[in-house]
Amino acid sequence: MNAWLLYALSTLLLWGVWGAFAGLPSANGVPETLNYVVWSLTMIPPALVVLSRSGQPLLRDRRSVLLGLSIGLLGAGGQLLLFHAVRVGPPYLIFPIISLSPALTILLSFALLRERTGWLGIVGIVMALLSLPLFDYRADGEPTGYGSWFFMALVILAAWGVQAYVIKLANASMDAASIFFYMMLSGLLLSPLAIAMTDFSQPINYSLDGPGLAAVIQLLNAIGALTLVFAFRYGKAIIVSPLVNAGAPLLTALLSLLLAGAMPGPYKIAGIALALTAALLLAVQPEESTQR
Repeated sequence: MNAWLLYALSTLLLWGVWGAFAGLPSANGVPETLNYVVWSLTMIPPALVVLSRSGQPLLRDRRSVLLGLSIGLLGAGGQLLLFHAVRVGPPYLIFPIISLSPALTILLSFALLRERTGWLGIVGIVMALLSLPLFDYRADGEPTGYGSWFFMALVILAAWGVQAYVIKLANASMDAASIFFYMMLSGLLLSPLAIAMTDFSQPINYSLDGPGLAAVIQLLNAIGALTLVFAFRYGKAIIVSPLVNAGAPLLTALLSLLLAGAMPGPYKIAGIALALTAALLLAVQPEESTQR
């Protein structure tokens, strides 16, 4: 198995399971903003472990610091903005918009990094992009006018699409440990803002089934972010990005439906079928066809 595929599938698995249980801390009385703070703290252990095992010192030159912090701030900043967007807008419209961020990654990687793939990869990329909005589509949702939430969703889409491109760009001159360290640092730098956004007038659960549960769940997200950096290091962004961004919601949807004992609607079934086919095509794309 190619290294990029192993890391991409690891991210897919970790993020898919994380997505299925990510709502539990909020249901147990932990605000999303404090959930973000817990997530930023869970980034520390994998960052220190991979840095200590890399055998290389942390890169401190201006380019490395700028690239690393840019990656972290684009990801963490988009996450914070998402907290506000879902408060003022409909999640069933916001998440399908955000899910198209791989399209921007593909465009940037194709134009600026000259990445190419074979026909199997092209068909897989298209099918993955088509599948993404279907996981959160709600046919019975009430019509909603375009408000501030729409523009925030576009900003998040741009931030996460550019972030994936910059991760691939940074891997050309930085080791994965340094990239992830600055991602961790960026998340911590935005934690005070998340705390400031928290409504402490509402009841908050500080017990083990609150922040403790959040830490276990968010650690899956943090490790998945680390394996994603390695996936971009060894694989092409135009393949890694759609594979992970279609596969993880697919696994989340399947696990959520299994836990709820429910049957998926026609849109989710279509999304699952497209994502499964896309993942298969991207995984079997011959390596020699991508090396152009």
